Amino acid sequence: MRAPIVLAVDTPDLDIAQRWIEATRDYISVYKLGLEFFLTFGHAGVERIKSATDADIFLDLKLHDIPHTVGAAALAIESLAPRFLTVHASGGKEMIKAAVSAVPKTDVTAVTILTSLTEEDLFEIGFANNALESAVALATMAVTAGAKAIVCSPLEISAIRSAVGDLPKIITPGVRPAGNTGTDDQKRTMTPHAAIAAGASYVVIGRPITQAWTDGASAMTSAARAISEEILQ
Repeated sequence: MRAPIVLAVDTPDLDIAQRWIEATRDYISVYKLGLEFFLTFGHAGVERIKSATDADIFLDLKLHDIPHTVGAAALAIESLAPRFLTVHASGGKEMIKAAVSAVPKTDVTAVTILTSLTEEDLFEIGFANNALESAVALATMAVTAGAKAIVCSPLEISAIRSAVGDLPKIITPGVRPAGNTGTDDQKRTMTPHAAIAAGASYVVIGRPITQAWTDGASAMTSAARAISEEILQ
């Protein structure tokens, strides 16, 4: 059974990306293709990944520009029909509306506060409020503008779920399986099981699964299975 896992396909090798999908397809609901992937492989790379799986595609481009430009950029990937397309919520209501209008069949997904940022980072950037208050405000505004999904850290899930209701999807990076102490570039983390229990719809996982590839496809399959079972227990 596939768990609500979004696997981050972060590799510069398209053949390896396809083999990762083949190794994890029984346990992963969504495959996330980021900016580096898209700039390297373009539409053809996304189409190849789509041909290797019937799971949903998360196109993580984090669009952030004036409304006209974001609308045009979103329209440029409409033919790929990803399930999710990210934009930065901080781009504002009109920017989000432009993306929603351009890709009505895709869930425009608003990124609130990057999980790599600390509270100190936010104040240095110029945010007036802390991460929790800022994330809730951004999520509420984004949903009002038509976003159908929100990206936030695990620590903001409960408050955002209370603010936006049950309908919008909440997708959270910054999760680490039980017993995994590494945080990499994520500063605000939680276990996948706890994140789902808090109200997340999906959890984004990368290296805890993909690093197992160094020991072969079967090891990667086992890693995906173990985390899936942890979430679904």
